[in-house]
Formats: sequence, structure tokens, C-alpha cells
Amino acid sequence: MGKRILIVDDAAFMRMMIKDILTKNGYEVVGEADNGAKAVEKYRELNPDLVIMDITMPEVDGIKAVKLIKKVDANSKIIMCSAMGQQAMVIESIQAGARDFIVKPFQAERVIEAVKKAIG
Repeated sequence: MGKRILIVDDAAFMRMMIKDILTKNGYEVVGEADNGAKAVEKYRELNPDLVIMDITMPEVDGIKAVKLIKKVDANSKIIMCSAMGQQAMVIESIQAGARDFIVKPFQAERVIEAVKKAIG
């Protein structure tokens, strides 16, 4: 049974890229969301092993979403996606409970390394 992952990013092509990397490496993408509010709903519904979460999104951003998901499940595992130059937000999301972060543009090896570190 592959580990189940929820991908959250407001850009569909980014979700597709991450999904492609994950499925090629034996992970199952069980859901996608395009903002933080939907991410929390999907988390409740799907109870994934891991969430890969973009920081910058409309409505509810990634940092708020991390805090909300942590309230739903204190043991949730979340990896943040950030663009270059978002160090302050990365630090904030780690303080909010994220495990790790990956930087765009994604390198497949780094994505998989972060995922393996978080959930094996």
C-alpha cells in the first residue's frame, strides 16, 4: 500500500508536476486542493499520510492552513513549497508545525528526499 498524499497549490500545473514526481516513485496522490480552506476540508475527509502545501495561496494561505490542520490532527505531517526568497514564511510555517520545505522550481530528488524523510 503506497503512502497517501494530499497536494495543495493554487497552480494546477504545479500540482500536476508534484503528482507526477510522487506517482512515479510509488506514492498515491489521494487528493488535491487549490487553497488552504479546501486543504483543511480535504484533510478531514481523506486523512492522508502527508500534505504537500504551497505557502502563497488565495483566501487561506499555507501557513494558516498548517495551523488549522494541526488543530484537526496534531500528528499531521506537512511539507511546505516555497518560491525563492520566502525564507521568513518558511520559518513561520516550520514554527506552525510543518516538517520540511521544498523550493520551486522543484527537483524530483529533493521532493522525494523530503517525502521519505517525513513518511518513509
